[in-house]
Amino acid sequence: MKHIISALVENKPGVLAHVAGMFAARAFNIDSLVVGRTEDPDLSRMTIVVVGDDRVLEQVRKQLAKIVPVVKVQDFAGKPIVARDLMLITISAPPEKRPEILPLIETFKGKVVDIGPRMLMVEICGPETKIEAFISVCKPYGIKSVARTGTIAMPRQAKVEE
Repeated sequence: MKHIISALVENKPGVLAHVAGMFAARAFNIDSLVVGRTEDPDLSRMTIVVVGDDRVLEQVRKQLAKIVPVVKVQDFAGKPIVARDLMLITISAPPEKRPEILPLIETFKGKVVDIGPRMLMVEICGPETKIEAFISVCKPYGIKSVARTGTIAMPRQAKVEE
């Protein structure tokens, strides 16, 4: 089972290596790892997707919390979240195939970001399942290359009772 963990960390050299080393030393598999600055320039947010059971997740959470530059660890298991991936994909698209491909891009709410004589580069953003589905529908046309960000996530805001 996939679990999403968010770690707020000090924005300084070596923190990513320290966290990745913790995972490697304990043989935890990272499915995806995304790091970016927050609204505070002294802090970065790591969004880590880990595959494993609840026991593995608990170990990961506890080990992360022990790392000095880690300020806060948040486990999103069972909580309402918004999670997104971003993908750039280059598809073989000679001019005669574009009338077939462009409606697919529109259906997935994608955006053409580059056009070449025989290819299209498309940006797709959404849940991982949407990204995987778009890859599947593009395979018959020929996928030239794919670049993905991995998952980013934040908790949904609590509902206000009226």
